[in-house]
Amino acid sequence: MKKLLFTILSIGMLGLVAACGEESTTGQEKNSITVGFGVGTYEEQFREAILPIMEEKGYEVEIRTFSQNMQLNPAMHEGSIDASVFQSTAYMEGINEDQNMNMTGVAFVPGAPQGLYSVNHDSFDDVQDGTTVALPNDPVNQERAVRILEDLGWVKIKEDAGTIDFNLSSVEPDLYDIDFQVLDPAQILVSLEDVDFGVVNGNYIANSGRRIAEALKIENTPMEHRIILSVNEGDKDTQWAQDLVAAYESREFEEYILSQSKYDGFILPEAWENN
Repeated sequence: MKKLLFTILSIGMLGLVAACGEESTTGQEKNSITVGFGVGTYEEQFREAILPIMEEKGYEVEIRTFSQNMQLNPAMHEGSIDASVFQSTAYMEGINEDQNMNMTGVAFVPGAPQGLYSVNHDSFDDVQDGTTVALPNDPVNQERAVRILEDLGWVKIKEDAGTIDFNLSSVEPDLYDIDFQVLDPAQILVSLEDVDFGVVNGNYIANSGRRIAEALKIENTPMEHRIILSVNEGDKDTQWAQDLVAAYESREFEEYILSQSKYDGFILPEAWENN
């Protein structure tokens, strides 16, 4: 059924967030905000470089880190967080459509591309029918991952394959008949010993102390899959939201990111070209 997997992943966490009924009042000016993150580097970026900028402007900022990314959007919908940094435009728009939410992206943030990694192979010389490749289990990241394999010529993706409702029925063998292992994105890195290759989101690579450049193949990340700062639509013109945007686009934040070797290989916001 169309969008079944995406719907299951999205709806499944709604019950874990209290009071997910009516969306809270938005558009209010305030000096105390809560920003949500998944596990990984985006929370660290915020804590180390964005938080001091916001505090200097007089804001009290609470940081909330969620163990599973799918918890964040319900939390923003019911008002327990005001903004989030974890998702792409494509993922956000899929949630908006599927769950009748009204979020918008207000800035791009330094984000990590997906890459194809292996601890069992140093090259693609051993790829054959039956080669095992671990993929993320959510449709949007899974579609990104399979595009990497398509670029290598391993598989073909049907023309009518979607993004928010992507599933492996849209994938056909090309050079090889690949054995896909579908896992939670955060589990793929720690499961590399059990498969031939795995497509890993780059923020997990950076957070593990490894380098994105270690990938055997790195995606050319399209704009729709780049990480954004997102808020509810009604909040995008508030002063606090604009101050968050300004912090992410500031020279101070740019200098911090460029000074940290763990962010080598991250996709940098185009807004920094004006700094």
